[in-house]
Amino acid sequence: MKPRGASAPAASRKRAWLRAALALAGLALARQTSANPEAASGGGASAAPGPRPAAPGSGDAAQQPADAVRRGRAIVLPRDHGAHLGSRIEWWYVTGWLRAGAAPQAGAAVDDPRGLRGFQITFFRTRTGLAETLGGRFAPRHLLFAHAALSEPAAGRHEHDERIARWSGDPAASSLARAALHDADLRLFDWTLRRQPTGSGPLDARWDARFSTGQHRLQLRLARTQPVLLQGEAGWSRKGPQPQQASHYLSEPQLQVEGRIEGRGRAPEPVHGRAWLDHEWSDELLHPQAVGWDWIGINLDDASALTAFRLRRADGSVLWAGGSFRAAGALEARAFAPDEVVFRPGRVWRSPGSGASYPVEWTVATPAGTYTVRALLDAQEMLGRSATGTVYWEGLSTLHAADGRRVGIGYLEMTGYAGRLVL
Repeated sequence: MKPRGASAPAASRKRAWLRAALALAGLALARQTSANPEAASGGGASAAPGPRPAAPGSGDAAQQPADAVRRGRAIVLPRDHGAHLGSRIEWWYVTGWLRAGAAPQAGAAVDDPRGLRGFQITFFRTRTGLAETLGGRFAPRHLLFAHAALSEPAAGRHEHDERIARWSGDPAASSLARAALHDADLRLFDWTLRRQPTGSGPLDARWDARFSTGQHRLQLRLARTQPVLLQGEAGWSRKGPQPQQASHYLSEPQLQVEGRIEGRGRAPEPVHGRAWLDHEWSDELLHPQAVGWDWIGINLDDASALTAFRLRRADGSVLWAGGSFRAAGALEARAFAPDEVVFRPGRVWRSPGSGASYPVEWTVATPAGTYTVRALLDAQEMLGRSATGTVYWEGLSTLHAADGRRVGIGYLEMTGYAGRLVL
């Protein structure tokens, strides 16, 4: 729809300049970060060989048919762990909890969640549209950015960091910022996330992550213990009342974590825990009326996995909802219809940083049961204004059954409370 009082060419030029400004801001930060010796010397594996765009100026178009988000599209692995350059928005998102020390025996329960630390590492890719609008081989086709955080509820601390850079879309073009196409292999300066097989079976795979959160640096190995969970209809997940508001959405719950963490002047410390990974790509994730969403991804103590989300309008009403539940040992998940998921907010925390008010306790009703979600630390807001402009709440939380028993630990995400979410 054309803006009132503006011609179509003028509006188009304005959008192009806005995109260009964002890209240049990303480039400036990329230069600043690459000049940092710590960032430039980070570890991580080099890019594995894989498919490449045909030529400058044609890469995105070449990817479009295979990457288009559509109902009935078959998910092909490991290819679909990699980047989808024909889609506009994409992310690889890992959250989990950590406890100090070596991993206990399999199946050991978490006795006291207050002693846990929560972590997040998320890589985002967004297609700028500059190549199509401005043309030229040097037009930045994509922005890669990443957020990382570490929560320490017992100490009342939450720290986070971010990275951003422009990327041509060629996995071999840069050693500092890239996303492979054949499988998951992401790098943004000294932060990396890579999936690699450990055998020939469906569970023989792990994810390796290296990132920092401000005062800490983490190196984690996340081993698969369950098959990939295809959300929605075989990986096609509705995010609104219109079919184009959909994504392809893969989850890997119940990842077994081992690794180390160092920082605050202490020697590297071994850690273990559990994690949840989401990979999602789309062209139009938010309906024009939606300002944000509320989401939970919970690893239950009995090895089940629960997802629930809702998209909100500015007045707080629900535009869409969904989720899934996969029981321990099951291969497929039970998908939830929009009218089967209800979020009811409870206690609210007001952020001194953004002024936004977030419900940090929820009652969530689903076909799998009605649960209470409680944040282990109120102050887990991500203030990403310095690079990406995104502000949202992302935090380690516990899941409780109707009788009050704690039955799971995972992450609660809330967006759009400090203004409409824009990626």
